Amino acid sequence: MPDDQIRIFDTTLRDGEQAPGCSMTLREKLRVARALSELNVDIIEAGFPAASPGDFESVKAIADENLGPVICGLARCNPGDIEKVHAAVKGADQHRIHVFVATSAIHREHKLKMAKEEIIKSAVGAIKMARELCADVEFSPEDASRTELGYLAEVVSAAIEAGASTVNIPDTVGYTVPAEFDELFRYLKAHVERIDEITLSVHCHNDLGMAVANSLAAVRAGARQVECTINGIGERAGNCSLEEVVMAVKTRSEFFGLETGVDTTRLYPTSRLVSSITGMHPPRNKAIVGENAFAHEAGIHQHGMLQHASTYEIMRPEDVGIAQSNLVLGKHSGRHAFRDRVRELGFELDEFETNRVFQEFKKLADKKKDVYDGDIEAIIMNVDNASTGPWTLKSLEVQTSTDQPAKATVVLIGEDNARAGVTATGDGPVAAAFQALEEVTGVSIVLRNFELHSASIGEDAQGEVTVTVEHEGASYRGNGTSVDIVEAGCRACLEVINRILRRRRRGDGDLDPTANMERATI
Repeated sequence: MPDDQIRIFDTTLRDGEQAPGCSMTLREKLRVARALSELNVDIIEAGFPAASPGDFESVKAIADENLGPVICGLARCNPGDIEKVHAAVKGADQHRIHVFVATSAIHREHKLKMAKEEIIKSAVGAIKMARELCADVEFSPEDASRTELGYLAEVVSAAIEAGASTVNIPDTVGYTVPAEFDELFRYLKAHVERIDEITLSVHCHNDLGMAVANSLAAVRAGARQVECTINGIGERAGNCSLEEVVMAVKTRSEFFGLETGVDTTRLYPTSRLVSSITGMHPPRNKAIVGENAFAHEAGIHQHGMLQHASTYEIMRPEDVGIAQSNLVLGKHSGRHAFRDRVRELGFELDEFETNRVFQEFKKLADKKKDVYDGDIEAIIMNVDNASTGPWTLKSLEVQTSTDQPAKATVVLIGEDNARAGVTATGDGPVAAAFQALEEVTGVSIVLRNFELHSASIGEDAQGEVTVTVEHEGASYRGNGTSVDIVEAGCRACLEVINRILRRRRRGDGDLDPTANMERATI
């Protein structure tokens, strides 16, 4: 790899998914993996195969698609984990086993209860075993930023001697600051023999809001792989944001003298996909992909922009995949115009997917005069959710009054095309509609969170609703879209109910895809 090339290691599907409420279905993970491939990331960390049977299957499915990037799986330093990773990722032409063990004093004493020598022995044994199965092995000393520098150098040296081709230095709890992290990397470069023979990587968390800054400091000090997630999602305060670190390197190329292979025009579409699937929408002021990232409200800024965009923009919206024009389509727009707009927005759909999305577009165009880019994106993101059964929403009627309980009548269509409907009441229209869904389907849920986002502009804009519900002690998340907020909520709730019923039908003892699942934080 050229020394001026930074490899982008995306861990959205592993570390990103560990954010509360961000668990994804297999189909959703495949959609994200395909988007990451189109983004042209170098490595996709697809998951932690030993965590659960579901995680193993999703990693294997992604690897078997052979998307192009290196497909990586995470393992603890034990034979069972390593064997599971290899079995899951070996279907990809390029695959990697990523092993880790904690090295800081606090982890040695309180978690592992192991001596320094035992940890090195464990790491070396795991790396050697992984090398017997796979030529590409990465090693991470968990909580490296709080590990004694001398001991960290010993661990890294041992890992290189054992055969690790990449050594990752994690700031596991987001504790370090840029100047300190710079010193850490320069210390390793000066005190570890053969360190120039491997790829140094960096993995930062955002607990103090410095994940991107720390990652860039590491890059300046010699790191040539950055581990990050789309929108910076991840446990606690999240991970290093992929789009921010990529655009920092690109925008300040004269400073860094480095480049990535990422197709930056795919950043915004990929961000939208992940936020739609996870229900975690970036803040309006989020760098690069937030709604306000290229908005200029102050008069003096607007004047400068009219004179020359570079006065207040250091990058162009189109550089990150934000369309300059918001082309308006309507009910008379044809399939050709629609397909062209979908491509301009950065989505590649096959003929079957195009037909399904176009049908939903026509339905929406009958409800509202103008269909904007955000509406089309919302349709694409959510079209799968409505077709996975066993129940589909046929109709919804809501009655509200200022002094009476709300009333909702829901009619569903089952797999046998039979109709089932019920009228229920509640403190508000959403509560009434959800109660009706429970009575029709026989699935009891408790609503924990209801989030609403506007997909486009105008009073008739589609509402994107994300709900988090509990069922029998497990948490579930669902998404729905409609010009009617209550209907959007119903579709989100029905997605969850359908998922519960499908898992119940399969006889899954554990209805929660993430319950009892091992978590790995590096």
